[in-house]
Amino acid sequence: MASLSFSTLLKTRDYLHKYNLCSVLYTHGFVNRSFRARLSKRNFCTRFRGARHVLAKQTEPQNYASVMYASSSSSEDITKGLWTVYNETKKKTEDSIPAICKNSVNPDTIFANNEMSLGDIEIYGFDYDYTLAFYSNQLHTLIFNIARDLLIAEHNYPEGLRDYEYVPDFAVRGLHYDVQKALLMKIDAFHYIQLGTVYRGLHPVPDEEVIAMYDGIHVPLENMSDFYGKSSHGHTLKQFMDIFSLPEMTLLSCVNDFFMRHNIDYEPVHLYKDVKAAIRDVHVKGIMYRAVEADIDRYICYGEQSHAVLKKLKEDGKKMFLITNSPLDFVDRGMNFIVGKAWRDLFDVVIVQADKPGFFNDRRKPFRRVTETGVLLWDRIHKLEKGQIYKQGNLYEFLRLTGWRGSKVLYFGDHIYSDLADLTLRHGWRTGAIIPELRQEIKIMNTEQYVHMMSWVQALTGLIETMQVHRDPASQAGGGGGGGLCLCRAIFNSQFGSLFRTYHNPTYFSRRLSRFADIYMPSISCLLNYDFQHTFFPRRTPLQHEAPFWPNIRPADGRLDQD
Repeated sequence: MASLSFSTLLKTRDYLHKYNLCSVLYTHGFVNRSFRARLSKRNFCTRFRGARHVLAKQTEPQNYASVMYASSSSSEDITKGLWTVYNETKKKTEDSIPAICKNSVNPDTIFANNEMSLGDIEIYGFDYDYTLAFYSNQLHTLIFNIARDLLIAEHNYPEGLRDYEYVPDFAVRGLHYDVQKALLMKIDAFHYIQLGTVYRGLHPVPDEEVIAMYDGIHVPLENMSDFYGKSSHGHTLKQFMDIFSLPEMTLLSCVNDFFMRHNIDYEPVHLYKDVKAAIRDVHVKGIMYRAVEADIDRYICYGEQSHAVLKKLKEDGKKMFLITNSPLDFVDRGMNFIVGKAWRDLFDVVIVQADKPGFFNDRRKPFRRVTETGVLLWDRIHKLEKGQIYKQGNLYEFLRLTGWRGSKVLYFGDHIYSDLADLTLRHGWRTGAIIPELRQEIKIMNTEQYVHMMSWVQALTGLIETMQVHRDPASQAGGGGGGGLCLCRAIFNSQFGSLFRTYHNPTYFSRRLSRFADIYMPSISCLLNYDFQHTFFPRRTPLQHEAPFWPNIRPADGRLDQD
């Protein structure tokens, strides 16, 4: 958490008396990003000096309108009025918290970005990794250790790197990495960098330095990652969207940290490419696959839930298929563990080593049948048969051979780009995103601590926004913008905060999720809570220009009670 806790801010005015308001507003993010980009903390506080006495003492309640809108009010009157409004806002906020806490969200809910009825779905498709098979955190440690050792053994990196171990809670998915500057950062839906979340190595970069390097905090479109999150064709930023990328981000940060600590001059582009190559080799050379197969109980979890979903779909007469980039031996070993030896009987089509996202766009690669022993056959494929295993191929051939087209198909995957983007944009399939991190974030949001924080953040933001009606320099400096949200960051992740939000805005990850996924959920086990005629509706939240005139009558978990 931040060094100045929010609970302290709520409990005592002495905190605000000790630390003047301008410092609190600036340090804890209640001054908007454009204002922070123009002024240092010192200059901001200097301009805000006239309003410092807002913390001096409590006054008797006064009429809100007369205080906030009387342009002829003296500085002392404004100070007293602001303090009165502050206390009234605080009391109303605290009184509302018990009711808000009762409206918790069920972590096993399926959430909708787009209206979709399961009654229209005839065919269900699945990715394998982190969709049917969920892995323990020990797999990320394994990937990190293998890739780190490959850097030393095959890329001539220093032996001192062996002192670094995987840090499970360092990074979150969806971060961007500036390949040329060696910076890991969080970017919002509007291409703005979230200050305080820019890391060089394992340490944060000061806001002033970030602003100087990027001439502000906005990242131009031409510098952002490409459609699939890659840094190619002139794009300088890479976005890490895969759950498997968590150890890659951590390894990048550790190697950067080692070089900086030892004052070693290095080229960031080379470092990025070497780490990328090492991570790729962990998969391509089969090192990770063999390790998981040898100790599958250690690495795979949630198997019984995936089995229950597949069994339920089968019993309801649904068609099912599997398209994965993983090799046959690895998938077969995992599915034997999750479902049993008869797992192929559940699927009408099984495709391994599909090479997504190329599978969805490249018409040139034909399907090849794979025997039980892994031998590739050379015969032309005229039909995709149940019980057989196919390798590579492409979606256009898949559509031609199966006839499974359009919105009667629902495909689940964890990678928003590689699994879902092309399917929804080019082919009209319905898509479901599996976001394992969602369950833990919802549990955090259901806590009283989080509700307390967020309620007070919203109240203070409104209070600061209201200060803009004053035309004196002091109040103008304090009310320079809508406000940010960094106090709550550490409750999710100390370095980068929530996967879904930056300040008030959605993250870039959230933006892509809402565009490419009709529904999203923590795991496919959430399907067990719904019948196959259920229709998912997106929440009718008001747009910025709309009045919230409709009541919120839906249950918190999005489902009607079955009692």
